[in-house]
Amino acid sequence: MRADVYFSLDVEADGPIPGPYSMVSLGLAVAGRSDGVFVAADPTAETFYRELRPISDDFVPEALAVSGLDRAALLRDGADPATAMAELSAWVTRTAGAGRPVIVAYPAVFDWMFLYWYLLRFAGSSVFGHSGCLDIKTLYAVRAGVPIGAAVKSRMPAHLLSKRRHTHHALDDAVEQAELFANLMAWRP
Repeated sequence: MRADVYFSLDVEADGPIPGPYSMVSLGLAVAGRSDGVFVAADPTAETFYRELRPISDDFVPEALAVSGLDRAALLRDGADPATAMAELSAWVTRTAGAGRPVIVAYPAVFDWMFLYWYLLRFAGSSVFGHSGCLDIKTLYAVRAGVPIGAAVKSRMPAHLLSKRRHTHHALDDAVEQAELFANLMAWRP
C-alpha cells in the first residue's frame, strides 16, 4: 500500500461556488507523510501558490475582499486556470513521488469543492482522485470527542494551533493549516 502524502490546501474565491464564481488564489504546503506512522514535514519547504485569472464576470465583492486581491490585476496578470491546474498536477505528482496525494484543509469542503472542480474542468482529471481529501475540522471533532459545531479553532487547546497568523493569503493559510494538521496527528488526547 502506498504511503499518504498530505497537502494542506487553502483557496481564496470571489464567490460561494465554482463555475459561476472564480477561485482567485490557491496555496498548497506539504504537511507530512504517513505509511501508518505520521511524519510531519516543514510546511514551508515544499509549497505551491498561484493567483488565477477569474473565469466569469460574476463575483461577490465581499468574498473577493477577504483575499485582498485586486480583480483588475487578476484579470490582467492572473494565471490561466488550465495552465495553473496543469502546473499544480505536475508539482503534486513530482512531490508525492510514489505516495498517494491527499488534501487536508480546515474546513475541507469549501477548498476541496473549488480545487476538485477546477482540476476536472481545466486539467481533465484530479491528481487527488475523487476522494483524496481529509477534513481537519472533522479530524479534530473525532479526536476531541466533540460535536462538529464545537470543532472551532477558538475552542481547541492552544498547543494544537499554529503560531502563525491567519492572513487570508492562500499560501500563508495553507502553511498554518499544515501545522495544525501535524499537531493534531501527534496529539494523544
